Amino acid sequence: MRKLTAMTCAWVSLSLLQVVPVLACPFCAAVQQTLRQEMASMDAVVLAKIVKGGQTETDAEFEILDVVKGDKLAATGKKIRAAYFGSAPAETVFLIMGVDPPELLWSSPLPVTAKAIDYIKAIAKLPEAAQEQLLFYIKYLEHDDNLLARDAYDEFAQADYKEIKLIKDKMDRPQVLKWIQDVNLPPDRKRLFLVMLGVCGKPEDAQLIEKLLKSEDPNRRAGLDAMIACYVTLRGADGLPLIEELFLKNKQSQYADTYSAIMALRFHGTEGGIVERKRVLQALQIILQRPELADLVIPDLARWEDWTQIDRLVELFKKADDKTSWVRVPVINYLRVCPLPEAAKQLQELEAIDPAAFKRAKTFFPVPQPVTTPAAKQTSSIRLPTGTDGIAGKKHDKPADDRLGELPGATASRAADISTEAIVVVPSNRFNAACVMLMAASSVGIAMWLAITGAGNHGVLARAWAHVGAKSTGV
Repeated sequence: MRKLTAMTCAWVSLSLLQVVPVLACPFCAAVQQTLRQEMASMDAVVLAKIVKGGQTETDAEFEILDVVKGDKLAATGKKIRAAYFGSAPAETVFLIMGVDPPELLWSSPLPVTAKAIDYIKAIAKLPEAAQEQLLFYIKYLEHDDNLLARDAYDEFAQADYKEIKLIKDKMDRPQVLKWIQDVNLPPDRKRLFLVMLGVCGKPEDAQLIEKLLKSEDPNRRAGLDAMIACYVTLRGADGLPLIEELFLKNKQSQYADTYSAIMALRFHGTEGGIVERKRVLQALQIILQRPELADLVIPDLARWEDWTQIDRLVELFKKADDKTSWVRVPVINYLRVCPLPEAAKQLQELEAIDPAAFKRAKTFFPVPQPVTTPAAKQTSSIRLPTGTDGIAGKKHDKPADDRLGELPGATASRAADISTEAIVVVPSNRFNAACVMLMAASSVGIAMWLAITGAGNHGVLARAWAHVGAKSTGV
């Protein structure tokens, strides 16, 4: 039962990583756990070669060539067995990791190149300082060995934006510009390079980004949110009129493009440090002229204490129809956290108009509770794309896939220099919640299967998952 619980917890923990916001590169998303992180969680890490003739249908025998981690648990020349399917040349070297001593359970062998071997040995000795680590990984971005390029990207994707800015002088600006113009580059990689250009670029680089923003080729505009943020970083407040014209005022702009602009503006209202928040708010207020999208920015107005929009929001509430009814809960939450007497007065009137919306707002978004973390230190809103009624059952006229990642509407802080009150954000995106529940259910099924067939190699897998689960959850 302990193994079953631990494995379930491990799978659920991995599922939650997909929806819980973390401080990292503002527009990047790590594909998977990095080699450094995997190695840190293991008891032993070795490089080994397959023993000729030792292979069976389910596993193979390997001879350890080098011990990267766990000298007391493994030794050069020692034979080990690991789950392995397929065949490989005798000279192939594999990376194998072990857990749960004294009888280590070995992971599936990963074939590695000579360059990867040097890389793995190097990361095992990296200093703890994030800046020093990034200086190492920056050399492997877009490396010809895909394993190294992907791993280096994932390290940057999980790095704090402040740490990325500290290595500005070590960035190869011409190379970054070249990568950004590569239409074959995956959008996630391109986002990272746009973030880097915002750090190391020069004002004249904004001309290139402007051409990409105006391009009709979606491949050239891949990573649009990061591209917009980069453009504004390079041009400052002078770059906002173009963004407003292309994506905020333009009602022909596709939903995804407008949402990308909002994400970029959130970044500049929190971490960017280039444009004054007052100017960012002026740009976001334009979206209030588009009722079908207004719910996307109302939480930002509340979060940044812009109480100048009470009348406009009340009007949106009263004029809401079947296509814009989801705007009502965010409006209510805005008024609930607004400290002005006018807000309390309007709330009474709105409750009489739509008591159901008012009930949803109160049910799923409790009255703000005091928090110890100052509002200025809260997670950037770029990690919390807001603006839906979530659990409240909001109906959109956009395809579901177009609005993934949106979280509930009310996220605000009262005056940070006066009070410590803040809205507690509770992710209620139905898609993300469903994913977590599905993963959890799948975890239970897999765990039960492993438990029932616990003999032989399946038992090894069960023990390995139990170990991982126990380490990550404390079970």
